[in-house]
Amino acid sequence: MKKICAILLGMIGLGTSASAQTSYKNVNVAAFEQLIHAVSVQIVDVRTPAEYAAGHVENAILVNVQDPQFAHNADSLLNKHKMLAVYCRSGHRSAIASAALAAKGYKVTNLQGGILAWIEEKKPVVK
Repeated sequence: MKKICAILLGMIGLGTSASAQTSYKNVNVAAFEQLIHAVSVQIVDVRTPAEYAAGHVENAILVNVQDPQFAHNADSLLNKHKMLAVYCRSGHRSAIASAALAAKGYKVTNLQGGILAWIEEKKPVVK
């Protein structure tokens, strides 16, 4: 687990060292909701399967960032030509995943505060 985090953190450094900006966008709940309803976007839940089963954003694709095969799974499940709307529980893991995905060429938007912020704003989840 520590090895995976170190690799992902290293990828963040590579993805963001070329500029002072992040390689993905962070947005609040309102902007995230607008994004997923306005354009052809892939909603990506990067939590564990158990967390996903407990409740997720409708039409979200599960790509567990803690899985050692995260990068491979992402490439096999996601379309690089579509925007990704990424979230996790609180925003920490999705920030790591967003940086890693952006470094691989995906166009990524991250939900600040994760699904906790989504639920706090009384947005729907499915089980």
